[in-house]
Amino acid sequence: MNKNMNNRTGLIIGIIFIVLITSLLTFSISAVIFLGKGFLEQRYEISFDPETVRYESIKKFNQARAVLKENFYEDVDENVLLEGAVAGMAAFLGDPYTVYYNKEQMQKLLEVPKKTEETYVGIGVTIITDTDGLVTIIEPFVGSPAYEAGIKQGDKIIGIDGEDVTSLKDENAIVQMIRGPENTTVKVTVYRPSEGRSIDFEITRKKITIQLNIRSELLDGDIGYIRLISFMDDKIDKEFEEHLQKLLDQKIKGLIIDLRDNTGGYYHKVINITDRIIPEGLIVYTEDRNKEVKKEFSDKKELGLPLAILINENSASASEILAGAVKDHKKGILVGEKTFGKGLVQDLISLDDGSGIKITVSRYFTPSGVCIHGTGIEPDVHVKLDDKYAYTPISQVPREDDTQLKKAIESLRRIIG
Repeated sequence: MNKNMNNRTGLIIGIIFIVLITSLLTFSISAVIFLGKGFLEQRYEISFDPETVRYESIKKFNQARAVLKENFYEDVDENVLLEGAVAGMAAFLGDPYTVYYNKEQMQKLLEVPKKTEETYVGIGVTIITDTDGLVTIIEPFVGSPAYEAGIKQGDKIIGIDGEDVTSLKDENAIVQMIRGPENTTVKVTVYRPSEGRSIDFEITRKKITIQLNIRSELLDGDIGYIRLISFMDDKIDKEFEEHLQKLLDQKIKGLIIDLRDNTGGYYHKVINITDRIIPEGLIVYTEDRNKEVKKEFSDKKELGLPLAILINENSASASEILAGAVKDHKKGILVGEKTFGKGLVQDLISLDDGSGIKITVSRYFTPSGVCIHGTGIEPDVHVKLDDKYAYTPISQVPREDDTQLKKAIESLRRIIG
């Protein structure tokens, strides 16, 4: 009897020993949190890949959590710590376009309307997320509250109503924070690199009329000019065809497409516009982490005219798709300055609690196989504006001082006579 009991006791001790050893091995590849009154009532496991995550890293995570929880001068909510850890994971990838949104930010982001409305209440600016991750002013509209307050191109938004927004790397999320009821005020804090200082602006929100995303006119008697201000428009490809046809009806001999200060927009809209211009062939392709490639092609229909594309440092994303395809197919000349250099594709993924992550999922390449992200596209003819227009939107540069446009006309004139 005693012998059997001893055997059973030994077996139980052996099982406990194996469980303990297994637990230690599990801990070496995961961090386990136990909540509730009982030891096994609730278990939340944070799993890591045992082939890539070191035990020391997991140990440091738990040590840091313990230090903050036990030594911070106020009580610490561990849920807040975990929320910060999630945000930190996205931020530490080093990609300014991959960012975590908490539940409130995600809700506001999803509420952003498409730019098909005629008016909105705000301060009247266009913005872009710059390579430093800060949302940056591209243009304060003439006569808008932002323009009247003194906001300039190049100003970087770092605060709204006293809240630090430097970690919020998304234009639409910033827009939602700025917008509000008409005739109310919003405090916008910007960092102005040209002066090396931060400036607070108290701005009264007003009703803003949506700016047209396309304009066209006849220049120098027989040269067509189309300015594409943004591709963020459901109808921009159809509108482009209408403007182009009106110019063709006037028997133009050459065409200038102005992409300066165009920060991009809808991917498939720029594909449609590029398809109308270049000959049959590859427009652009994307490649993800698994080397899966998706290609976009143009058909045989093309623009049978000499072509010049105007670009500058604010020509980004979709603008670079068009400019890159034109350059690689040798369909026209690029005039101006090197483009912004954004060749990444993002996806917005919702999490179970209503929060979300905007994540870069692939890169895009020009037809010649060049990913322009971080490098941009060089013009064929490099032309700068006068230094006095360094922080002036293209729409506010006097036509007589627009050296880039003049050079584009001159370049086409050499071809068409």
